[in-house]
Amino acid sequence: MRKLWAAVVAGVAVSTLVAPQASATSGSVNVVALGDSSASGTGAGDYLDGTGTPGGCWRSANSYSADLVAQLRATGRTVNFTNVTCSGAAIPDLGQQFKGQPPQLDSLKKDTNVVFLTVGGNDIGLAEYAGLCVQADCAGAPTDAVLQRTEALGKSMASLMFEIGKRSPQAKVVVTGYGRQMTPGENASNVPLDPICGPGVITTPERQDGAKIATKLDATLRLATHASRWGGVNSVYVSQFAKPGELTPEFTGHSLCEANVPYYRGFDALAPGQEGPEAVLHLNKPGHATLAALIKRKLIA
Repeated sequence: MRKLWAAVVAGVAVSTLVAPQASATSGSVNVVALGDSSASGTGAGDYLDGTGTPGGCWRSANSYSADLVAQLRATGRTVNFTNVTCSGAAIPDLGQQFKGQPPQLDSLKKDTNVVFLTVGGNDIGLAEYAGLCVQADCAGAPTDAVLQRTEALGKSMASLMFEIGKRSPQAKVVVTGYGRQMTPGENASNVPLDPICGPGVITTPERQDGAKIATKLDATLRLATHASRWGGVNSVYVSQFAKPGELTPEFTGHSLCEANVPYYRGFDALAPGQEGPEAVLHLNKPGHATLAALIKRKLIA
């Protein structure tokens, strides 16, 4: 794998890094961020004007892509950053108008160097599933229904990756996963926990089923990304999982209810002045910063 990040920071010509056919004289990096709420940074605060309202796109200046772009700019590199991520988007929405916004895929150009992408959760109904877990019982049949949707998701994701590769053939496409929002085990003891961890809210069987979905979703996105690479797309998958069911060291201990420093929002998002239900179970600011660091290390490896 090209040592993309290290080379960019070192100031090597962009044309030799991510865009073999790009202009070597421009000295700039063209970055596009695509995807849903996990890409936009819903829950991470500091939202771009006009996006941080109920039903909006919730584009955060603290999202992992914005974090990485800020780091690149801090090295003196000129970065043209196009952030078209939008909360609620599924894969079909990237190719059409959504929430009054132009199709996300139209932001891709021939000279795009890097594409950050997180999408797929809405295609299998994660938001609705999470709501059911909180309000009723999502274990058993509801879980099986979500798991059954992952096969179709894999095909849609692979098609999306090839479309991105066609529109931006010089780009490095960085796909990220969703991680595991809640511990599948019992609550941590003797530490302050978010109210979502309270008794009877999301039960242990529901957490265990949710963990199955998190693991299957990660595997589905990983396989689709690998398939695109085999098909000629310059893609890489960055996951919060080191292997199925086991989080990376960076994310271990930071799911909800297993530590007092979670990387995901809980019912704190429902407090007055906060984002509301749309942010629950989404990465918070420290979570996005950790994901950005994980991406950076993956690109250097």
